[in-house]
Amino acid sequence: MSVTTPALVTQRGARRLPRLALLLFCGAYVLPGVLGRDPWRNADLVAFGQMVSMAEGRTAWLAPALGGVPVGDAALLPHWLGAIFIAMLSPWLDSAIAARLPFALLLAATLALTWYATFHLARTDNAQPVPFAFGGEAEPTDYARAIADGGVLSLIATLGLLQLGHETTPELAQLFSVSLFLYALAAAPFRVARSRWAAMWALLMLAGSGAPSMAVAIGIGGCLVCRRSAYTQVRSFAFWVAGATIAAALLATALGAWRWRGVAMGLGGWIDIGRQWIWFLWPTWPLVLWTLWRWRQHILHRHIAVPLVLVLVALCSSVMMGGSDRALMLGVPGMAVLAAFALPTFKRSTAAATDWFSMFFFTLCALVIWVIYVAMQTGVPVKPAANVAKLAPGFVATFSPLSLFAAAAATLAWLWLLRWRTGRHREAVWKSMVLPAGGVALCWLLLMTLWLPLLDYARSARPLVQRLGLWLPAGACVLAPAAAPALVAALEHIGRYRVDARLGSAPSAACTHMLRVSRSGKLPAVAEDWELIAELRRPTDREEITALYRRRALP
Repeated sequence: MSVTTPALVTQRGARRLPRLALLLFCGAYVLPGVLGRDPWRNADLVAFGQMVSMAEGRTAWLAPALGGVPVGDAALLPHWLGAIFIAMLSPWLDSAIAARLPFALLLAATLALTWYATFHLARTDNAQPVPFAFGGEAEPTDYARAIADGGVLSLIATLGLLQLGHETTPELAQLFSVSLFLYALAAAPFRVARSRWAAMWALLMLAGSGAPSMAVAIGIGGCLVCRRSAYTQVRSFAFWVAGATIAAALLATALGAWRWRGVAMGLGGWIDIGRQWIWFLWPTWPLVLWTLWRWRQHILHRHIAVPLVLVLVALCSSVMMGGSDRALMLGVPGMAVLAAFALPTFKRSTAAATDWFSMFFFTLCALVIWVIYVAMQTGVPVKPAANVAKLAPGFVATFSPLSLFAAAAATLAWLWLLRWRTGRHREAVWKSMVLPAGGVALCWLLLMTLWLPLLDYARSARPLVQRLGLWLPAGACVLAPAAAPALVAALEHIGRYRVDARLGSAPSAACTHMLRVSRSGKLPAVAEDWELIAELRRPTDREEITALYRRRALP
């Protein structure tokens, strides 16, 4: 063990978070939003549209299409997963819920894998705290459990994962794959056979989920980390990682998954990326910087090097893709692990500042959510109610006793957590992440209960499709040349229309109606045999105009 380790943890400080409390944290984070809403624009709706089209037999499983237009996304495995669940459960369960279930399980598995990866990394010799002269330091296993609890709380507290982690998109399968590979590298000294299989499946799934370049990059980085390990079994594990990397590249080639997504950027793009990283990775990025500073003499040891490789690959991928938040999300598990190792090095003043900021910030956010909810239900206060009516014209609030009960219970739990945190357990390693994680889980649950009807009205395509239904006969064939995939998916699933979105081909004679979308305020030119019958807008979008045309009757 290195005598320069910065971690100072007593046995009392290594107490673990009660398992029931940890499960409640994870449940409050994963479950809200699974029920009671439509797929939201844009990526969520597009991915769901492909899944339901496969399940209903309207498109090929190897070459999915929307409206007859092949989808450029090569992430076949996640779409197959959603389509299989829809095919199995749709007679008894709504298609949107059936497709969302496996992705909720992937998010839950990501939390579990992050815990186990942090646990195994914290068990290594160089990650252990300094032994005291007269004893009383934390036991290795107890210390590893406490650090792992902090890692999961850091993952839950990361703001950027909140929305993207609850979508039905291929990126969630990619996130699970990266977490599985992180676990494989972390557990290699202790779970040899299990780590080999985990590395193989992780890179294959990542390549089949639309991120083959990421799979190859983290595979190469994993090989480099393993080859210089002090553990003999880990050095031999590098050959398994290399084999998994080659297999992932071959699978991506067979599926045609290679895509170049690089984007050139100017100075303004770099500034935007910096701003994005600040809020997307909050509050883990300050902790990661603190970890890299305090553990700078251990930067090449596996408890720092393993998560750092994954973080660097995700950051570079995000930059190369012009600031992609979905590529950045893949670095969140590694960020959470690094943030966990900052916790045993905190000073009391730093921990207190984190607690006070989290307490005031999330309490204020919860109060705002409650005030606007009361305004939606009662019209008082008047100004928030008027703002809702202005931003979402036509929205009619509905009352759900179950949602109100869940929101009230979560709020009471938050108040109890504040009292618990300020009164006891001041010496626990994970104490500084309890309020940030609890605040994020609270606000997400409040949004997915009290505000869910409003958010669904604003972000779902159902209001627009219902307006189109006043002019379109049921089951009609609609031409939508060059329409956005999200609009095509909404027309096919919500409206149950037959859509032809191909551009440049001869229009089908069976299609009696046509849709054209414009954001410039000027309608596009159409042939003379089409007459305009309606101009429609989504309730929450004043710029986009959807023009509906009908084919003129022949003389």
